[in-house]
Parts: sequence; structure tokens; C-alpha cells
Amino acid sequence: MIPLFGPVPGGMEMMVILLIAVLLFGANKIPKLARSTGEAMGEFKKGRQEIEEELQEAQSEVDPTTDTDTVSETDRARDTDTDTSEV
Repeated sequence: MIPLFGPVPGGMEMMVILLIAVLLFGANKIPKLARSTGEAMGEFKKGRQEIEEELQEAQSEVDPTTDTDTVSETDRARDTDTDTSEV
């Protein structure tokens, strides 16, 4: 499997990243930053799920196997022409 964003950092690299984060934000702001990041991820997942549900509903409305009202008059005429020619 090929990672999308390159190699995942290991133990030493994570320590360096954590040290830089502590230096940039301060030790007391990191839990707040992590909490707000988690809340943002939750909102993103909820929004993505709502969009997926809307797309599924729209797709089921357009699907001709579930709804016969979407068939146009020309399609109905063509179907009846082929039915009468077979008899």
C-alpha cells in the first residue's frame, strides 16, 4: 500500500514535532488545540455524512427503476412502437 502523503513519521520524528508544537503554542494551549481539532473533525464527518445521504436520496429519485414518472413521453412512444412491431 502506498501512503497518500508520503512516509508516516516514526518515534523520533514525532518527538521533534511534539517539541516544536510545545515551543510554538505553549504547553497549556496544546490540549485546547487538540480539543478544537477533534471538534472540527467531528463536524467535518457529520457534514460529509449529511452530503452522502443527500446524494443517495437524489440518486434514488433519479433512478428509473424506482420511479416510473421520470420516463419521458418519447421513451414511452418508442417502447410502445417496439411492442406492437413484435406482435
